[in-house]
Amino acid sequence: MNLFKIFKRKQNSISRQELTDYIGFSVDTYSGRKVSPAMAMKLTAVFGCVRVLAESVGMLPCFLYKSTDSGRVKAPKERLYSLLYTAPNDYMTPQEFWEYLIASLCLRGNFYAYKVKALGEVVELLPLLPNSVQPKLDENWNPVYQVTFPDGSCDVLSQDEIWHVRTFTTDSLVGLSPISYARQAIGLGLATEEHGARLFSNGAVSSGVLQTDQTLTDEAYKRLKENFQEQHQGLSNAHKPMILEMGLQWNNISMSAEDAQFLETRKFQLEEICRIFRVPLHMLQNTDRATFNNIENLGMGFVNYSLVPYLTRIEQRINLGLVNKEKRGQFYAKFNVGALLRGDMKSRYESYATGINWGILSPNECRDLEERNPREGGDVYLTPMNMTTKPQDNNNGK
Repeated sequence: MNLFKIFKRKQNSISRQELTDYIGFSVDTYSGRKVSPAMAMKLTAVFGCVRVLAESVGMLPCFLYKSTDSGRVKAPKERLYSLLYTAPNDYMTPQEFWEYLIASLCLRGNFYAYKVKALGEVVELLPLLPNSVQPKLDENWNPVYQVTFPDGSCDVLSQDEIWHVRTFTTDSLVGLSPISYARQAIGLGLATEEHGARLFSNGAVSSGVLQTDQTLTDEAYKRLKENFQEQHQGLSNAHKPMILEMGLQWNNISMSAEDAQFLETRKFQLEEICRIFRVPLHMLQNTDRATFNNIENLGMGFVNYSLVPYLTRIEQRINLGLVNKEKRGQFYAKFNVGALLRGDMKSRYESYATGINWGILSPNECRDLEERNPREGGDVYLTPMNMTTKPQDNNNGK
């Protein structure tokens, strides 16, 4: 495989764990479960967290703005505007593109895309599999990327050709993989799910022994074993009465699910996974700690502390890696998170009324927030009569 050719030159310096972490496959979990991004997604808590984050970002529009003396305006005539808002490439919608970007950050800590340029402007972004790219710094501290393309060819590309978004990093270049660093917690969650599945697959029969003072013949032992597996294992055989011969007695030697605190363990692992991805429990259908009084604040906390860090990373990488160097500082990208922070209709309209009465907002700005067309005369900013300034007295009161 071309992936292993990349490491062939460094086989004396790279450890097995570094290799498994790089390709997204780890085996050293204390629970004995193998953990990789694909396996982690089979855990409902991980799947739920990644999906909530990815879909929440995916439904937010990303606009390109131009700074002017009077404020900021959208820049729909720029090619980058169309790339961010309309189509990043020929086969993905913006929502699909942002969802894949967030999923890559959640599962591997890095997202890479090949920049297709025309006349010096980026016109298309082609996502690359994170495990097909190896970033490093050259002797001049410039990032370079060794890429294995889908056709098997390899090439070393510069930062001008690769758009790299990363999560929290400890080496200034490669983002940390949440799955790799949290593999013990994820492995325990997978093992707990397997334990529950096996518990129910055995139906009414848990681990134990059949005991008798008599000696069974080989034929009797074989018949007993086959009958036991056919009649008392699996959910379809649950709660069937057990018929025992020759003084046989069933002795249970395993702890029950309650004794092992099975349900509590599963709930705690859900909290552990949510802690890794910083997703509130109520977003994963666990409302034990959610009330009507705090559910809105929990939603705002999700936007401010879960989504905004991702959005800020993406916005800054757009400004640094996609905006033309000559236009940096003049053009910048921004996600619109207003839709996620909107309260109920009563709260919104009370807020609009306050903004209009104090001259903070114009009626048309409020209508725009509600996705309504502007009205004639709606661009006026009101000033309360008691907020007017007193004219200056040039004669000092004389």
